[in-house]
Amino acid sequence: MSKLTELAAWLERRLSALAAEHQVPAAAVAVYAGGEIVDHAAGVLNKGTGVEADTDSLFQIGSITKVWTTTLAMQLVDEGLLDLDQPVRKYLPEFVLADAGAAARITVRQLMCHTAGFEGDIFTDTGRGADCVEKYVATLGDVPQLFAPGAMFSYNNAAFCVLGRVVEVLRGKSFNDCLDAHLFQPLGLTHVAASPYEAIRFRAALGHVTPSPGADPEPAGTWALAPSNAPAGSMLAMRPRDLVKFAAMHLKDGEGLDGTRVLSAESARAMRERVVELPDLGLMGDAWGLGWSLFDWPGGAVAGHDGGTIGQAAFLRVAPDHDVAVALLTNGGNPIPLYTGIVGHVLKELTGIEPAVPPVPDPAPPRIDASRYVGEYSSSVADIVVSQDDDGRVWVERVPKGIFAELARPEKTELVAMNGDTLILAEPMQGRYVPHAFVGDDGTGRALYLHTGRADRRVSA
Repeated sequence: MSKLTELAAWLERRLSALAAEHQVPAAAVAVYAGGEIVDHAAGVLNKGTGVEADTDSLFQIGSITKVWTTTLAMQLVDEGLLDLDQPVRKYLPEFVLADAGAAARITVRQLMCHTAGFEGDIFTDTGRGADCVEKYVATLGDVPQLFAPGAMFSYNNAAFCVLGRVVEVLRGKSFNDCLDAHLFQPLGLTHVAASPYEAIRFRAALGHVTPSPGADPEPAGTWALAPSNAPAGSMLAMRPRDLVKFAAMHLKDGEGLDGTRVLSAESARAMRERVVELPDLGLMGDAWGLGWSLFDWPGGAVAGHDGGTIGQAAFLRVAPDHDVAVALLTNGGNPIPLYTGIVGHVLKELTGIEPAVPPVPDPAPPRIDASRYVGEYSSSVADIVVSQDDDGRVWVERVPKGIFAELARPEKTELVAMNGDTLILAEPMQGRYVPHAFVGDDGTGRALYLHTGRADRRVSA
């Protein structure tokens, strides 16, 4: 019996129980190895209807879409239509930000690796028409610059909407049509949907949200985020088998499983090269390439991306040196430990690679002087206050803003010492202990940014 066959049997035995253990209504997994694919699904797609998940069910992949958007752009590089080191303005003369100088300097490459430096969590809904991405980019004129282009990493959804618009302009068609013509069809993907209008043709998962800590997940009232954010990951849905077919193309350096050349080998490899290093942020990876997150794990290098939409979470990992990919798609509950149990087991069995142990707080953390960290930080997503009480305990209070005010509650949690200028939550949030890195200097010795993947800028002492 091959290792892949053994894994298929293990998934059939364990997936349902593991999903139930972590209150995940439905989970679907696909594993690609050396040209073969196995998949399995368990649970219900919608607790309100009781429709069961199967291997052809569609789940949203969220921000994994960013790898698809980057791939579309790299195809244009292959055709000589796009230069990554040219300013975005060469292709979008109308691209405007609050900082005119920065907008003129930002390059296409910086969009791809989250170093463009402008505020990134902008979720303006510009309608459902084919021009929604174009209209979205036109709304960015008052978006602030957090740091100079290229200076550091800060996860940026808006940058990928701009990149998607570059693709639209150079192709002369909508982003969804670009996905279909240049990726879905060449790769022979049959169970994919770029919008709810296509997803309705399939058994599609609905996200589930937890109304209060410890409560059972309930069906979400909304299926997807705004179509204007499609290039960043608001709409794309598929079955896991089709997601690993896309991943296999990257592992085969741009060649689909049927031998169709979809991307040049040079571009596929370039996407996995390190471009920018990350602070110690746990699940997000150690560095970023073009579209891909890069992980330095015991036993070997791994690339991947995660995605989260309204009540859905998706995980993709590829091991280039072993020709292995695994995708896990879920629709609520506590997906992080399920990811650890499923993806970690698959990679270890097929490649010997073990995911890095997620950071956890010291059970007896030392007291620290937090004067460098205390103060207020802000973004379009939340206002954050870091404080230290008379007992020396450090607290972070996060008040959601915008659309997130409807999806999350204000939270005040304790931070404890982790490593240097990185603190970590004393209690888990959504299944993981989130590191909080304090970086930069405001000129007085205080940290200029609170970094949790996004660099939230200090707004007061």
